[in-house]
Order: sequence, then structure tokens, then C-alpha cells
Amino acid sequence: MSEPRSLLVVRRDNIGDLVCTTPLLTALRRRFPQAWLGALVNSYNAPVLAGNDDLDAAIAYTKLKHLEPGKSALGALGARLASFWKLRRQGLDCVLLATPDFSPRMLHLARWLGAKEVAGFSDGSAASRALDRSVPLAGLEGRHEVERVFALAALFDIAGEIPPLKVVPDATEIEHVRALLAPQPAPRIAVHVSARRPAQRWPAERFAELIRRLHERRGASSLLLWSPGPAHHPRHPGDDDKANEIVARVGRAAPLVAYPTYRLAELIGALAACDAVVCADGGALHLAAALGKPIAALFGDSPPERWRPWKLPHEVLRPESRDVRDLAVDEVAAALARLLAPTGT
Repeated sequence: MSEPRSLLVVRRDNIGDLVCTTPLLTALRRRFPQAWLGALVNSYNAPVLAGNDDLDAAIAYTKLKHLEPGKSALGALGARLASFWKLRRQGLDCVLLATPDFSPRMLHLARWLGAKEVAGFSDGSAASRALDRSVPLAGLEGRHEVERVFALAALFDIAGEIPPLKVVPDATEIEHVRALLAPQPAPRIAVHVSARRPAQRWPAERFAELIRRLHERRGASSLLLWSPGPAHHPRHPGDDDKANEIVARVGRAAPLVAYPTYRLAELIGALAACDAVVCADGGALHLAAALGKPIAALFGDSPPERWRPWKLPHEVLRPESRDVRDLAVDEVAAALARLLAPTGT
């Protein structure tokens, strides 16, 4: 491939997916230091790229399912079209469809943006042969998401070790959480209790018992993190009731700071301020991995070989039933003890 002057990476799905794409962004920046490098994302996952100096621009649009109450769908669609039209006028040399799948819709979008070349993943279909540069999906089975996405790097003559994940926390958010935790004893454990998939949801009583046990046996304090809102919200179900139950069950038995994260930047700052993390597979897990935090990862029916924490100390806890409700508190507490032991805390 000739030296591109402008590249756009498209990754418009979930938080963890975008985190797992950041090594590719780093590699592209190193390979083409003078090129314009942008990322097309959505408003939900865009904060993952805040402060990422590998990018010249992160272009975010709002999916209709992410619209806040009172916001106009027509207005969101208009803003989206304006962003796409600006990209089209830029004259992109290459668009990379970075989701490890083939989507005719995304290929059509890349063509509409006027890209001279479109790179992506081929499923072997006739439609996917319209890609100018492609990586076969066959052969990527069983590989981590980071490795799957990074397979695109070979199309640009990029070889060698995969760069680390990159998420840049906001210093103000970190300091705010550190101030809340300052009176609490170390180590300080981030306990994230939200999970989208039912089989990934550990019960409130187990979280409460874990928090008590971490204090009794390790002298630890905990930072309780969750997605705020009612469980029945049609677009953004939250865990206020679960968090309230955990706080009530812990009572005064252990130091606990409850911290709902209304913004993704808040979650990133909170994870960065802690010494270790316990959470289910999901966006928080990959953010914590990018921040270098040891993780006790609760896995239900999602595959750890694809979604485990990437290249840092962690333990995957997955019952044979593939439902985290069958994990015992002892198992999770023991995993955290092993992860904390090498630090001397």
C-alpha cells in the first residue's frame, strides 16, 4: 500500500471494543507519523479516546438509541450527516473498518465517504470481495479481540509486537476520587457491579460479603462503582437498587465509598485511582486493563479467550455453568489476594 496521507479508523460499537482497537491506532501513528489519522466512533464510546495523542481527530456521532430524553432524533441525524459530509470533503486515502466482522452497511458508508481504498475483514462472501484490502476472518477464531483487530496492521506492512492498550484518564477526575478515598485504608479496591448480560451479574449479597471480607482479611477499603439509573430504563438500565442493597448490607462492617458513574470519564478516573479491580466482563474490565490495574474478572457466558484482560496481572473466574451467580465469594476473594500479594500491599 502506498503511503497514505489520511486514514480513518471506524469502530462504532462498545467501550471495550474501542479500547481493544487502541493498539492498532498506536501502530498506525508510528508507521505513518505525518499522516492525518482519525477515528469514527459513537458518542457512547468516544470518551475512551479523550487525550489519545495518536489521533488527529475523533469524530463521534450519536446513535438514536443513545439519545438523551428531550433530544431530537432529526437533529442527531442532521449532525451525523454533517460529520460524514465533512469527512467526505476531506478526501480520505483509506478507511479501515476495524470491527472484526464484515458489514455491507459499513462498506457502503466508507464508499460514500469517498475513500480511495477501504480495508477491513472478509467473511469470504461475494460482497466482501469489494474491499480493496482485506484480512480473512477465517483463522482468527480463538484469538483475543486485540489480536483480531491488529490483524489489519499487516495490510500496512506493520509487524512486530502489538503496542499496549491506551486510555488516558483525566487528572481532575482521578484527584476527585483520590480525595474521596484519602481517609480510607489501602489497598483500595474498585468493585464494579454493573453488567449488561444476565449471566455476568453477580448478586448484591455476594458483592457485599466480598467487600466485608476484603476489609477483614486484607484491611482493604472499597470503591463501589455502577451505572446509575433504574433497572427498568428502556435504553440505559441502571443498578441504583443493587448498589443501595450492597451499601445497606455492608453497613459499617467495612469502609465503602459509593460512587455512581454518570459519565465515562468518571468511571475511567475512578478505576485509575484504585489499586485493583473486580468486575464482570465488559467495558470497565478493558478500561481497567488499559490503566494497568490487576483485575479479578468475572466471566459468565462470554468467551475469556477473546475478552480476557489484555497483558496485565489478572485472574479469570468462570464457573462451569457459565453463570457468575455460581461463583463463590471465597473464589473471588482468593483471586484478589493473589493479585495483591506481589505488590506487598
